[in-house]
Amino acid sequence: MRRPVILLLLCLLAPFVRAQADDALLQNVLAGLGRHDAVRADFTQTRSNPALDKPQVSAGQLLFVLGHGMLWQTTTPYRETLALTGNRNVRIDADGKATPMHGDRGISQVSQMLQGLLGGKLDEARRQFNVEASGTPAQWTLRFVPKQARMAQVLAGITLAGSDYLQGIAIAMQDGSRTEIRFEHTRDAGPLTALERRALLGRP
Repeated sequence: MRRPVILLLLCLLAPFVRAQADDALLQNVLAGLGRHDAVRADFTQTRSNPALDKPQVSAGQLLFVLGHGMLWQTTTPYRETLALTGNRNVRIDADGKATPMHGDRGISQVSQMLQGLLGGKLDEARRQFNVEASGTPAQWTLRFVPKQARMAQVLAGITLAGSDYLQGIAIAMQDGSRTEIRFEHTRDAGPLTALERRALLGRP
């Protein structure tokens, strides 16, 4: 009789134990990501869509500055610079002129979530997503599923993978389209250029 009781208790406790383990891993991952005030990385982005014959591939550099935002500089197959700074998202031309991006609520939500995570904060993500962690601090995966029904109608989920630095992002949409971003040569940012200071810090 004792064994069934023990098995029942283990079954009841299993979700609690897993939640505790997930939370411990999350805190460990966030502590690691939050150690870096400014980071650069080369990225390759692949967008696939059931309506397209082949994926669209682009590449460039990412700059993240804690507390200020992210700068995505696409270099191939075209040149484009996007500055994502909280609620303000702009395109920057070759002369440094900024043009606000319109109809970008989805981009804004995802960018704010990423900025919070790279800054070692989970609150912004948990307001909008259910978060699951797996792996180890040396090689982890975080899975984000939208809480709001309206967002869930469009976005299926976001998966982040990494070690000391973020290594990849996968964004799956409900229509079957998918965006995968891989990061390489991730390192501390070092001095910022004049364009980077203007775009993210608001000063020359």
